[in-house]
Order: sequence, then C-alpha cells, then structure tokens
Amino acid sequence: MTEFTALLKPDRGEDARTIHLVDKHGFDDWLKRQTPEVRALLAAARFDGKSANAYVLLPARGEAFDVVLAVADAAVLTPWCLARLGEVLPAATYRLAEGEPGIAALGWLLAQHRFDRYRSEPKPDAGPRVLLTRDAGAIDAAVREAEATALVRDLVDTPAADMGPAELEAAVRAVATEMAAKVEVVDGELLACDYPLIHAVGKGAEPARAPRLIELHWGRDEDPRLAIVGKGVCFDTGGLDLKPASGMRLMKKDMGGAAHALALARLVIGAKLPVRLHLLIAAVENSVSATAFRPGDVIGSRKGLTVEIDNTDAEGRLVLADALDKAGEGQPDLIVDFATLTGAARVALGPDLPAMFANDDALAGDLEQASRTVHDPLWRMPLWDGYADMLKSDIADMANSSDSGFAGSVTAALFLKRFVPPTAPWAHFDTFAWRPSAKPGRPKGGEALGLRAVFRALEARFPR
Repeated sequence: MTEFTALLKPDRGEDARTIHLVDKHGFDDWLKRQTPEVRALLAAARFDGKSANAYVLLPARGEAFDVVLAVADAAVLTPWCLARLGEVLPAATYRLAEGEPGIAALGWLLAQHRFDRYRSEPKPDAGPRVLLTRDAGAIDAAVREAEATALVRDLVDTPAADMGPAELEAAVRAVATEMAAKVEVVDGELLACDYPLIHAVGKGAEPARAPRLIELHWGRDEDPRLAIVGKGVCFDTGGLDLKPASGMRLMKKDMGGAAHALALARLVIGAKLPVRLHLLIAAVENSVSATAFRPGDVIGSRKGLTVEIDNTDAEGRLVLADALDKAGEGQPDLIVDFATLTGAARVALGPDLPAMFANDDALAGDLEQASRTVHDPLWRMPLWDGYADMLKSDIADMANSSDSGFAGSVTAALFLKRFVPPTAPWAHFDTFAWRPSAKPGRPKGGEALGLRAVFRALEARFPR
C-alpha cells in the first residue's frame, strides 16, 4: 500500500512551494494584490479562477514556483479539491498560502495511490508530492482514512482469480495482525455450525473455493457492542440463473461490501473507538456446478426461517442473512452492513450514491448529517413494510426475491430485516463499490462509497 505518512507532514517552516486557492467570487480581489508580472502570466494563460481544477504554475525564485488553483469555494474545502494537484505537480514540498488542508488532504493523498500489481511496468509518476500542515494532530486521521479507502480500492480491483474466499480471509487476518485483533473462521463445517445459507450459496465452488464465515473481534467486553457485516461474494456468476456476459464482467467487485466492512473495522480500531467490535464477513463464490443451489430449492437459515430460492442471482442477501443472525446473537448496540446487493439501487441512485436503509430514524439522521460533514454522499431509502408481501412463498417462510420487478433494493433490504434483532439499531448500505469513470483522485475502478460517512457517525456515537 502507498506510504501515505510520507506525503502529509507537519509544517515546521521548511522551504515549500506555495499553493494559492482562488474561486470565481474572490479571484478579482486576489488578482489586484498580485504583481504586474503575475497578472500578465495569468492573463496569458487565460486563467480566470472560474473553472474548478484549472491551475497555473508561476515562476517564483530560481527553480521554485508557486501554484494557483481554482476551486469551487476557497473558504470551504472538499476532500477532492486538491486531488488534481496531487496527481500532476512535480515532486516537491508544498503548503497552502492560507489556511490548512483539512479534509482536502484526503484527495491529495489518494491522488498518489497506484494499483500497479498487474503492470509489467508501473505507470510513470513524478512523486512524491508532500503537503505540509500546521494542524499536526489531523495527520494521523487523514492517513487512516486514505489507507482505508485504498484498502477498499485494492481489494475490489484485484481479479477474482486472486481474491477468492481464502484470499479475503487472508486480508482480514492481515488487518487483525496489524491491529492486534482476533480472527475466527468457519469453513468446512458451515452446516455443522449452522450456517446453511452461506453453505448453500458457496457449495457450488467447493472444494477449490470453499465458502466461509470470517469473524474479527477487538475491544473490551464492557464497551458497547458494534457489529459490522460484509457481503463477500468474491465472484458472482449468478449461479444457475446465469448472468449475461455484460452483467458478469465486473463481478469481481461483488465482494465490495466485505471490503468496506473490513476497511471500516480498520478505521474503528485505528481510532481506538470505545467499542466491542465484531466484524463478520460471509465469503463465498457463486458458481455453476452440479452442486450449485437451484431455483425452487428450499433452504433453512441460521435463524430457523426457511427460504425458497426464486433466483440464484439474489445470493448476497442469503449469505448476509446468516451473518446478520450471528451478529444479533451478541446483542449488539448497533449493526451496520455493507453489500453490493442490487442493480435496482443503481438504477434508482446511480453509481455515486449508496442506498442507505435504517430501522431507526435517529441513526439515519446521524448518518445523513455525517455524510454532509465529510462530503461522502448517501441517500436514505424506505424500509417500506408494505412491500413485504412481494417476498411471500407458497411453500416456505419466505422467498429470496420478488418476481414483480418493482422496488428491488427495498425488497432486498426487507429480506435482510427479517434476520436483524428488532431491538438493535441497524443500517444497511447497498453500495456500488465501483467508479465507472475517473475523476481527480478517484480512478476508474474499485471505490469506497459511504465508508467515511459511516465512520464519522460512529465517532459521534461512540466518542473517545
């Protein structure tokens, strides 16, 4: 992983190149204070301060230079307003002319992250580009958030051939070793340990890619209990309800919920939040084979409810159901789950907005406020119980999906709700975990969406 700590450092007055942030409202006043030479250079570059991410390098002294960058609002920085500079500036040390980077340090750091594991020759890069800040106390938090985001990106970007259930387990163990946490894994004994839905979805890939439930524990028993659950479908063919080629192409990202859950656990531990953390990841591959589960099968669950399989491509909710029921056995004070669950959520909200469902209005409000604070958008969707009838089965307690074609993300969330303790506050995130096109600091590929918002809400709910 990128060594982010080398890219954001305390400002101790050393030589650095200056970054001037301007916007369309204050550019004219700022320009009046500059020398005639600077004004002439900016005029020659046709720089008017109006186009966000536009920048100009201004000769200063010797080989040094200053940078002028146009942003949307120089008084209110966003996580990505410095990302363009983090990508393109020459290797050097920089500081803002006024103010501190604050939240914008995230984009500066992530702009310098590369996923080059599969390149015979890494892309050329001028780095490192170091940013100074006088707010030294904010450095550790910014680095942790960059590391967590990069972890999601790297896990999701890794091809399924190298990111199966065993490799996902190894990723959890690596975090546990780093953070002094405990890991428990149930793999070959899923039925004996009463995880029938996880077993049913994953058995088609046995023995080469055996399914498993991965658990990480951290914290003191006397602290409030926080359960984080992730969907770890390492590749999703759709099962016997086979996806078309276009729908299968990106299915290496179907473990994106697990990547978010693991990254959030890492943030919680890194910040030493006073919680008893229980991370659960159901890791499977939904494959086609003679042992794959079938449409029309009826499968029991850890909770005891029976599920008729309407569609084998609605498998993520099945593995989450057993994991959520296990999480509830610990009587958690809060449950959060992440899953790349439904295409319906993407139809409704597009790639940038995770759909957020919550059984508690206060929790939903806290998450929405946190998302605005850290500029990590999400959108609350309704847990509309009126649609529960869409999951009725003629022969079992419930079906795993509806054949109506309506409200797909809502009915998926309602399915999960049946496996959550009614007394536990719970939030479910149906996230895309993917960026279809690049933006500054955010390359095309795996992406953390909603991660920082949830962590900020947890910081407020469980203050240190």
